[in-house]
Amino acid sequence: MDRSRVAVIRCTTYDEDQVYPAIRRGLDLLGGIGSFVSKGEKIVIKPNVVAGDAPERCVGPHPEVFRSVARLALEQKVALSYGDSPAFTRNIFTEMNKAGFTQVAEDLRIPLADFENGREVFFPESPFTKRFFLAKGALEADGIINLCKLKTHLITRLTGAVKNLFGCIPGSLKPELHVRMPSPHDFSRMLVALNLLLKPRLHIMDGVMAMQGNGPRSGDPVAMNVLLFSSDPVALDAVACRLVDLDLEHVPTMKPGREWGLGTYLSEEIELLGDSLDPLINGDFEVVRKPPLDLSGALINRAKGWVAPRPIIREELCTRCGACVAVCPTAPKAVNWRDQGESRHTSPPVHDYSRCIRCFCCQEVCPERAIIVRTPFLGRIIFGTR
Repeated sequence: MDRSRVAVIRCTTYDEDQVYPAIRRGLDLLGGIGSFVSKGEKIVIKPNVVAGDAPERCVGPHPEVFRSVARLALEQKVALSYGDSPAFTRNIFTEMNKAGFTQVAEDLRIPLADFENGREVFFPESPFTKRFFLAKGALEADGIINLCKLKTHLITRLTGAVKNLFGCIPGSLKPELHVRMPSPHDFSRMLVALNLLLKPRLHIMDGVMAMQGNGPRSGDPVAMNVLLFSSDPVALDAVACRLVDLDLEHVPTMKPGREWGLGTYLSEEIELLGDSLDPLINGDFEVVRKPPLDLSGALINRAKGWVAPRPIIREELCTRCGACVAVCPTAPKAVNWRDQGESRHTSPPVHDYSRCIRCFCCQEVCPERAIIVRTPFLGRIIFGTR
């Protein structure tokens, strides 16, 4: 069988003079941008934009990576657009602008695709989720270029190529899926099914500067000096795991991804191109090095308040913006104001862990890095987690 190809390109800065040739080299190793897009096609670049955070926070791919990918796509005379649905959507244009993409798009005359509105799509041949509500911008494109970031995630351990397609679901509907699929394994199976449905043509990961620790929005930048390219999202994520010395068995998208034909994570089925991987490996990268807990079992579900990881609000950092309360998908809400009904809140919100489904949406959207995740003492003893 043909092996999945992943191009590994060393890149140490976001200077355009280094990024553009690095992007071109990575794509040339895979056959060139013309292998993925053709003249006249409607192509959408889908960057990872959790929220409108400045590029130096490393929440999403850097605008200069976006610029270089877009320039190369435009050389093929495609009808190019870009878009994503942030986790907590206020105004997509505003969030894109804050993240640095709008100026690049205006320079290159690339319109913003509609990731706010969408329609329901049935996927009867899916091995798992058979119904999705997807953004028009993704559905109306002939092809998707998936522009992801190398960073941590508390459910999938890493946010990479497979996870980034979750942004093709309009923001207000994402919490609903967390409620329907509180198990990390079911959530990951849904992500694999979503990738099988949308079939992105190309996946590019920005790891020049990555995010470690309390990702996907509140972690710390760390230099990894790498760009990754592949048509196989599972293989690309597997190589990213090798870069941070993370056991592939701890990433719940890997097994269903291979079993259902999305891609492969086995090293013998992956061909590495470009620069050597070994000098780029960072064994000190801060990531949870344990498999995610499956909280779907009846016994664990009853005892999860004592053993399962939980979001904790650091009151000294909380600005009482209310993003965590607004995004919480449970009813009644698992995180809410102490002083409910007051027009001006004087205290931070609090969690009711008996209602919390451990989707960590609150931690993901917090703009002040005020929410961390910790495992109770009993859980650390039983499962050996932090």
